[in-house]
Amino acid sequence: MRLPSRAVMLIAAAALPLALTACSAGSTGSGSGTGTSAEPAKAKDPNSGLLTGTRLTKALAPASAFPAGLTLESDGSADSGGQFLSPAGRKAGKPDCTRLESTSWIQVSGYKGGVSFAQNGYASKTEEVDQEIDAFQGTTAAAVMKALRSVAAECATFTDTDAHAKVKLTGSATAGLGDEAYTMTLTSGSWENGTTLIAARSGGSVVTVLSTAGGDNGAASAKKVTTTILSALKK
Repeated sequence: MRLPSRAVMLIAAAALPLALTACSAGSTGSGSGTGTSAEPAKAKDPNSGLLTGTRLTKALAPASAFPAGLTLESDGSADSGGQFLSPAGRKAGKPDCTRLESTSWIQVSGYKGGVSFAQNGYASKTEEVDQEIDAFQGTTAAAVMKALRSVAAECATFTDTDAHAKVKLTGSATAGLGDEAYTMTLTSGSWENGTTLIAARSGGSVVTVLSTAGGDNGAASAKKVTTTILSALKK
């Protein structure tokens, strides 16, 4: 769901250094003679300490962390590559609760994603488990988590896009996962099984996992994948 727009941002980010280089090449100093001027203080890199999409991909949980019978969905694999994207602000307004049904459900927070990301998913004919990592500048990751926590109240009930059935959402803080974590469970009388969504923050990165695998609404498989990713991010 997120890939087309993120790909456009990636192309724009790649073009930016070229434009900056052109401007620099055409500029000349305003001073002359033997006078000297103090070097301006170098601005701190806002992406310092963050992982690129290429490195985030290596932190995604491997196939062994997923339930047996699920296979990699090749068309759902993507990352932002070796460079960072421009940060995007939060879109205000009521969340689109139906985003909780799909991959890249982090967008229900109002944030399109981080300055870098990596994602993929595993599925069978009846079950799926999707994983994503987004890296954010500054304190944005904490703001994303705060926004996701508010979704539980705003999307306590909504109508799904496929069966047009009433969906109930419950959410709670989850201890022992990263710096902070929040779990949401989606259930409906029209579904054979529910869905578990886990968002966990590790520093400036937010891990989001969706699972429908298992008779427990996907809870155990979602936690296993989340735990595996968090361990990889700490290495």
